Amino acid sequence: MALSLITPPAFEPLSLGEAKDHLRVTGETQDAFISELIVAATAFAESFTGRALITQTRELVLDGFRGFHERHCELPMAPLQSVTSVTYTDTAGVSQVWDASKYQVDTDSQPGRLVPAFGEVFPSTRAELNTVRIRFVAGYGNPDDVPGLIKRGMLFLVGHLFAHREEEVIGTITSEMKFGGRNLLAIYRVPSFS
Repeated sequence: MALSLITPPAFEPLSLGEAKDHLRVTGETQDAFISELIVAATAFAESFTGRALITQTRELVLDGFRGFHERHCELPMAPLQSVTSVTYTDTAGVSQVWDASKYQVDTDSQPGRLVPAFGEVFPSTRAELNTVRIRFVAGYGNPDDVPGLIKRGMLFLVGHLFAHREEEVIGTITSEMKFGGRNLLAIYRVPSFS
């Protein structure tokens, strides 16, 4: 199984202005560094929660449809907006497009699901690696659509990375904030994709 990014988000969920306000930074001398921290916080938030924050296109590559529990295929990176295409290698070794009328897309569940339509089954695939490719769109939309607690958790991460620029801090006693960034992000964590 592999998950790749096909079309990246057009922008980050946090603006430079939001991050600078949180950090209480004025001027432009730290802008490039803070922008890098926003990218890092976004990557962590998406990985930790299993969510796409801003609209993006992803492709899930599988070794076949077999093994899915209860007739459905879970698609990582909630919230699922739509499935663009499902292609597979049939038993004769020919690439096929699975017609959209033969499957249903569940955008309400998290993670989203791909399910054969009533009376249909998953197509048979050749017994080799990477025979199924599911291209889909996921994400909340624009930065204003991202839940506030996710953005607040990301701001905590940006603040921590800004204040502690090395992996180790010597000569201090620290403890994690009870409601720190990771805990805020945990509220939105999607159950593990299987």
